[in-house]
Amino acid sequence: MKLVVKSTLVLGTLLAAANTMAQTAAAPEPDYTLSYNVGATSDYRFRGIAQTSFNPALQAGIDFAHKSGFYLGAWGSNISWIKDYVGATEGSLEVDLYGGYKGEFSKDLTYDLGVITYQYPGNTASNVAGFANANTTEVYAALSYSVVTAKYSYAVSDFIANSNSSGSAYFEVAANFDLGTGFTLTPHIGRQTIPNVVNNAGDYTDYSLTLAKDFGNGFSATVAALGTNANEPFYTDTKGKFLGKKALAVGLKYSF
Repeated sequence: MKLVVKSTLVLGTLLAAANTMAQTAAAPEPDYTLSYNVGATSDYRFRGIAQTSFNPALQAGIDFAHKSGFYLGAWGSNISWIKDYVGATEGSLEVDLYGGYKGEFSKDLTYDLGVITYQYPGNTASNVAGFANANTTEVYAALSYSVVTAKYSYAVSDFIANSNSSGSAYFEVAANFDLGTGFTLTPHIGRQTIPNVVNNAGDYTDYSLTLAKDFGNGFSATVAALGTNANEPFYTDTKGKFLGKKALAVGLKYSF
């Protein structure tokens, strides 16, 4: 009788241990992940320059990431700069298509290599004297160490409707500080250069400071203070608005 009781106790102990190990064992990494996001912003900025003339924008995206490091994605937003700045009759949508590879040299040192094309379906920017088609393609490389990321983007096509602007480049540095309780603070500075513009009027520096809050369940919000030292005459649209002025932008996003 004692042997039976002892055997039962041992079996129970083994089963409990196995159950504990099953609960604590890490789930296997999936081969790939597919995620989506939808959001809105009070003032859509691209490298500090207003894309909707300071009006709100609705945005959405989809991302595919393979465990090997390869990724693909698409993202879209309404825009108005092609009409307001260029003076074209068509061009109210931006669709970004991108892909690349992310890897690491060590735990704290990672890299990201890729290509992105900014597409503006049906845009007629090239019909306006002095402008090119707004569609733009860039290659990019980024290096991250701990919380700091440096990224270099190079245009292999005309850049954002500027004629003869292949070779435009953008260098940026940002940091991501975890403040706890779902808050992060991200300072950012970037430098845009555009060749073949008289007196280098297209070149400028932009900067921002973004406070983000993760509310959980896919919901997040951002508040960003941003500005540029862009040449005001060059970046003023046909309605007299300086698209590089300082501003405060608020954003909401749901990821799933």
